[in-house]
Amino acid sequence: MDKEIKICLPFYKIAYSVFFVAVLSVVRGVSLTDEIGIALEAPMAALAAVLCADTYVQEIISKRSEVERLYPMKSRMGSMLKRMVIQEIYLLILAVAGYGMFYMIQKPRPFYGPSLQIEDELRMLLIYTAAIAVTLNFWGILSHTLSCLFRSMWVGMGFCLVLWIVTYSTAGERLLGKWNVFSYTFRNTQDNGDLSWTCGKILCLLLSITMAVMLPKIVEKRG
Repeated sequence: MDKEIKICLPFYKIAYSVFFVAVLSVVRGVSLTDEIGIALEAPMAALAAVLCADTYVQEIISKRSEVERLYPMKSRMGSMLKRMVIQEIYLLILAVAGYGMFYMIQKPRPFYGPSLQIEDELRMLLIYTAAIAVTLNFWGILSHTLSCLFRSMWVGMGFCLVLWIVTYSTAGERLLGKWNVFSYTFRNTQDNGDLSWTCGKILCLLLSITMAVMLPKIVEKRG
């Protein structure tokens, strides 16, 4: 496990990701606590796409994949899964830490006003954590899958960038509605009982599962 951590989370990745979230928490203004999750979801999705793009492609670039071809596919996929899990856990911890940084640095007003209940704020944090976990998983595995398919992390990140721009836009919100991969960001914050935005997260989960199923075939043919 220590070896996998060193490979998929070198110092430069940790440095630029922490710096990214720290700067974001300073320059991206929020006035209410419910805006913190909105401010973080899309940027964290982009960070996941960048950070996970070379999860396996680095093996191809360094020619280590030629050696890995000698191992059973189960072992190769096991190693890949470990790296993805490590990166996703790291990103989730960073996303939650970013939420705290927004809270401490900008001190936004409580969404529930003077009648603030700690339970309400904790519930918002838990919902954000669940939503961002799905978002990070989707964009991370999407970037990884596309990079393996085209044998280039730049192509993987490029496709993700195009999808990111399309879905994180007014046109994307209007066209996709509750099925948008950024449905949490575009949700109706004035109606806490409206959970239609979870449709977008369910779609993300289904697409993530589909890509996970396809990966062994992609790696076998392209890796």
